[in-house]
Amino acid sequence: MKKDWERLGEEICRSVQSAIDAQDFSQLNQTVSDTINMTRDQIEEAIRNVTSFVNQAAYTKSSKTSKESKTSKPVTAPKNTAYPVLYRKTAGTKVGAIVATSLGSVLGGSMSIGLIISLIFILVAGATLQKALLMTIPFGVFAVIGGCMTGIGAKMLGRLKRFQIYKAKLGEREYCDVCDLTVPVKKSQKYVVKDLKRMIKAGWFKQGHLDSDGKCLMVSDAAFDQYNQLKQHMEEQKREEERRRLEHEKYSPQIQEILKSGEMYLKQIRDCNDAIPGEEISAKISRIEMLVDRIFARVKADPDSAPDIRRMMEYYLPTTVKLLRAYEEMDRQPVQGENIISSKREIESTLDTLNVAFENLLDSLFEETAWDVSSDISVLNTMLAQEGLMEKDFK
Repeated sequence: MKKDWERLGEEICRSVQSAIDAQDFSQLNQTVSDTINMTRDQIEEAIRNVTSFVNQAAYTKSSKTSKESKTSKPVTAPKNTAYPVLYRKTAGTKVGAIVATSLGSVLGGSMSIGLIISLIFILVAGATLQKALLMTIPFGVFAVIGGCMTGIGAKMLGRLKRFQIYKAKLGEREYCDVCDLTVPVKKSQKYVVKDLKRMIKAGWFKQGHLDSDGKCLMVSDAAFDQYNQLKQHMEEQKREEERRRLEHEKYSPQIQEILKSGEMYLKQIRDCNDAIPGEEISAKISRIEMLVDRIFARVKADPDSAPDIRRMMEYYLPTTVKLLRAYEEMDRQPVQGENIISSKREIESTLDTLNVAFENLLDSLFEETAWDVSSDISVLNTMLAQEGLMEKDFK
């Protein structure tokens, strides 16, 4: 490290001397800037090396302790076994940041003092331009380098502090809203999103993900998979709702209202079926759901049949839902007394009656179609007979 600083000083002095000898200072600023940028990269590389060294040392110590513990008394496993998997240890990064801040402060402070002293000397002694540049530029460059080191280290320490705050806010959870993280760090959501992206890129969140809108942080692959599945489900649901909306627009407002109400009743019947565990009654409810769904499908195909289901819409379906909810409520009771058992049996019997009623209603909706089919067959037979194409005409 010491040799690097000496080589850097010599390079700056050579650049200054070359500019003075040629009386051309046009490239001096660029040369010094390139040197500073190169040095800053070296500083960051040094911080990473220190971080890696400390992490390796911590790992070696941990492995050694683990081996020793196997030969001694058993060690209780930590409560949160997922923690080491989800978050990277940052002790090494913290050490590197502290080293950079300390060295930068010392270098920047000492070089700034040297720069001030050299400026005072130049003003008092009236040095030539060549001597003034040789005296001030190296001090200025090293002061800037020291400032860069201090800034990089301080910035890293601030990020490490926020990382600890984010982890504490998450606790045992594997996801949270980004807006919840803005309060404890007192930063805007835009700032926190950028902060989290840097940490994820650096590997501090080992399985970290942000959603597409930057509103939710997920720190495990499992949580991210669940988010994608939920997002896909919501998109499919949205497409289905759009399809139904476009489909309903083909019908008159009256038919649209019937179909909309029908979908609502079907959903309520389906929800009750999901909540009632009994297999026998579940089969009865499923049949009601199937029949009602086909009745509405028939109304879609033949809107003129809508008046035929008026009583079903006004009484049968609301009563069916009411009975199912009553059954669901009674079925949840921990004590199944005589009244509850009797009421449940009565509802089950009523469901059989409703199934028959819905079957008959569905059949009646095809009555006109049956007449048309019968009429077509009769006409067809008559024409075949007139043409001599019936089977008996060939014998």
